[in-house]
Amino acid sequence: MRGLLNLAIATAATFITTSLSAPIVVNPGGIKDLEITYHNTVNSTAATKEGGISISTAIKEDGISILDTADPLKISLVNNFEGGQMYAYVTGQDPSGAIVMLSTDGSWHFPDPLGSVIPIAINASVALPLGATGQTTELTLPDYLSSGRVWIAEGTLSFFTVAGADGKATLVEPSSANPSDPSAAINWGFVELTNTKEAGIFANISFVDFVGLVVGMTLTLGSGETQTVKGLAKGAIESICNDLKTQAASDGQPWDDMCVLDTEGNPLRIQSPNLYIANNPSAMEDYYNDYIEQVWSKYANEDLIINTQTDAGNVACRTTDSRISCDGDNREYPKPTTADIWGCNSGPFAIHADDNAIHKAVVPRLCAAFTRTTLLTDGGNTQPGLARNSYYQSSPTNHYSRIVHSYETDGRGYAFSYDDVNPDNENEAGVVSGVNPTVLELHVGGFSS
Repeated sequence: MRGLLNLAIATAATFITTSLSAPIVVNPGGIKDLEITYHNTVNSTAATKEGGISISTAIKEDGISILDTADPLKISLVNNFEGGQMYAYVTGQDPSGAIVMLSTDGSWHFPDPLGSVIPIAINASVALPLGATGQTTELTLPDYLSSGRVWIAEGTLSFFTVAGADGKATLVEPSSANPSDPSAAINWGFVELTNTKEAGIFANISFVDFVGLVVGMTLTLGSGETQTVKGLAKGAIESICNDLKTQAASDGQPWDDMCVLDTEGNPLRIQSPNLYIANNPSAMEDYYNDYIEQVWSKYANEDLIINTQTDAGNVACRTTDSRISCDGDNREYPKPTTADIWGCNSGPFAIHADDNAIHKAVVPRLCAAFTRTTLLTDGGNTQPGLARNSYYQSSPTNHYSRIVHSYETDGRGYAFSYDDVNPDNENEAGVVSGVNPTVLELHVGGFSS
């Protein structure tokens, strides 16, 4: 999970807080234009480094760390993109919690801000070139990786590092929310992954924050089992923007303004509602209000059953004037706002460290139900329970998620934070996982026909 950046370094760069004019057109800037938030940072949790090298890899014999016990994970990149030179970047945390990036020589690079509270550009050899269209490039990770991403970009991306209040390194990644980010004009996307010795690999395609360069994936495990998530179809960016424009004309909401244009006015990427309202806080603020009131009225008189899909089983919930209470829960849930629903991490959906297991199970299922607007649908009194063809059928709903899913070749890939909430035997989020992974194959630009 992405760590929050300590606010002590907030003055190191400009925060984008004012409303943006529509449409959003990229205008890349420099270090002074960086946006530093939890959306585009990863914090080190490692102990003190020596010369920029993590203690976990500092003790070596014949150049090989005596602590390296990982079975190597191969990442195979199939270039189906018809465009310019493509580059990959691998970021994340090594087993000690240190921030790492994969170097072209196959070793980890450990970004070191040298105590600077002003972001420093990472100029190490971490841009991994892909072969030409139709070719496959293979990388091998030198160790296990958590909170990882494999970034794919048409051109080179700019990464930075900065010291937090504790002196540890923070990685500042390209921001899809900031049209003045140094990488704003680059077409990029990524796959998220965590691969640990204890739990194996979890990888997913995510559109929680934005839709960018099209990537699909196939995981092969040591057992020979393969799992595939094909991701978006080729040309999906323009198609999604066209559908958002149609939706905006239908309901008067600024769905089309979520499309980010390049300097020539062509669709480059698409912001999620969560990111869009971060820069436009007054936009759509009342969007779910009527729906929320109808939900409150309905479940004042009947149970909303949350299937925790844990040993706790089904939990009954009821609304009062301003809150939802659930049996066995350690605290109640206030009415959400539209912003709470878009983000799934504030208001009633904020999870506290001391919340009990029931509360932690209810939060994702409740936010998923609001996002997909299934709470008033026949059968929606049990969550999760309805199949995917019941999602996004009520008004209002999250049309960004609806439209993104409609262009996913197999309908899978996170379109909001809790898209992994599903009835048993469904996989709306498009997660691949398993122990003893051998190859994660990424299809850049979409799967070949």
